Amino acid sequence: MASGILGILDDIASLMDDVLITSKMATRKTAGILGDDLAVNAEKATGYLSSRELPVIWAITKKSLLNKFIIIPLALLFNFIFPIAIKIILVLGGFYLAFEGAEKIVEYFFPHHKTHIETEAENTEEDNAAAEKEKIKSAVRTDLILSIEIVIIALGTVLDQSLTIQILTVSVVAIIATIGVYGLVGLLVKTDDLGYKLIRDSNNKGWISKLGHFLVRLLPYIIKFLSVVGTIALLLVSGGIFVHNIEVLHHLFPELNDMIKEFVIGLVAGLLVVVLVKVGKKAFSFGKK
Repeated sequence: MASGILGILDDIASLMDDVLITSKMATRKTAGILGDDLAVNAEKATGYLSSRELPVIWAITKKSLLNKFIIIPLALLFNFIFPIAIKIILVLGGFYLAFEGAEKIVEYFFPHHKTHIETEAENTEEDNAAAEKEKIKSAVRTDLILSIEIVIIALGTVLDQSLTIQILTVSVVAIIATIGVYGLVGLLVKTDDLGYKLIRDSNNKGWISKLGHFLVRLLPYIIKFLSVVGTIALLLVSGGIFVHNIEVLHHLFPELNDMIKEFVIGLVAGLLVVVLVKVGKKAFSFGKK
């Protein structure tokens, strides 16, 4: 009896050792996409009232975990019965990410002017709540695509392992990715709150107060930087998806630097989708009239 229990414990320990090794490998493979995930989601998680920042990030984190644990069994199933489906889903997701990135660039150069000015104070709270919900939805949609990429890359590193190790490894990577990314996002967006606390606790005197003022002034620059990095990341991730999953693009311009090629392909694809969406909206609007 005792030897049987010890044997089971030994098997579990051996399994955990294998999972630890494969998880390290998978995490290294997904390091690039995790960096992109951080930049994109940090940019999307900013711009709220200070009191709403952490609740919003927590809401996105929960949905991100749900995304990943829906994707994991589906990825395993499709990889078993219909491997090509994963590639199709990846490419479609790539077009969505490219569209988001290109749309930001178009909006920067050709800003959309609002047709009305909000003046009623009683609508502000309701408008903020609606804007918050919409921004959360946008963040969750983007997270879904990035989560698919993370799960599939992690799965690709353990395809030669048993199904148990595949499931455990991909699950560990999914948890690390979510907690790591959104934990860092939470720290970034609370930079100014930390600054105000240092100013208050030091009575606005001394080097601690100066550090507080520095952190408060730093946050807008962090947000702008993350906005730029997030846009670039969207195009790089989408371009990488196209290059690695579309044979023609994979062999296109072999002498060109991989990062530049992926960015250009992501940008071109995104601009095409932006044009198609705008034409589609115009056609739909014209049809309704």
